[in-house]
Amino acid sequence: MNWNGKTVGYALTGSHCTLEEVMPQIKRFVDAGARVIPIVSNTILTTDTRFGKSADWQQQLKDITGNEIISTIVDAEPLGPSKLLDVLVIAPCTGNTTSKLANALTESPVLMAAKAQMRNLRPLVLAISTNDGLGLNAMNIAKLLITKNIYFVPYGQDAPSAKPNSLVAKMDLIMEACEAALEGKQLQPMIIERFQY
Repeated sequence: MNWNGKTVGYALTGSHCTLEEVMPQIKRFVDAGARVIPIVSNTILTTDTRFGKSADWQQQLKDITGNEIISTIVDAEPLGPSKLLDVLVIAPCTGNTTSKLANALTESPVLMAAKAQMRNLRPLVLAISTNDGLGLNAMNIAKLLITKNIYFVPYGQDAPSAKPNSLVAKMDLIMEACEAALEGKQLQPMIIERFQY
């Protein structure tokens, strides 16, 4: 697919353990010619973890994309009227974000961007990373699976023995999932074997 002239919204939420895995995927879009607009949740904006400091992740996002980060609801709201984004991907998309999105809650820049994208009937691609995907959050994922214009990066259990309810997307398929979504298709197979025995 030709990404030249396309604008990708790339939103990150607080699955800090997957941030290192998703950063190269952002660069793939940039290298392919897309304009990438970074959007972060409040957690990414404010939380330092054993996986890295918030300021470092933010700087990396700016360096890769060459754009300022959307980090407030006020700054995310114009994405709707402007129809800026051809596709919006939330990667990683936590269980918390999944739950709020499925229940129409808009309390973060990422969720406001998602609401704006859905308002415009444009594709929203989710790369889930949640410890309760096969637990309480299963019903929220199910709601989103049947929602128009929402697509998923293929996902599977990442640690079925230690964390049997945990689901994580195969992050290196983000671009391919977005390409399929722009054609109105779900990348298949959607449910994959992610854990290697």
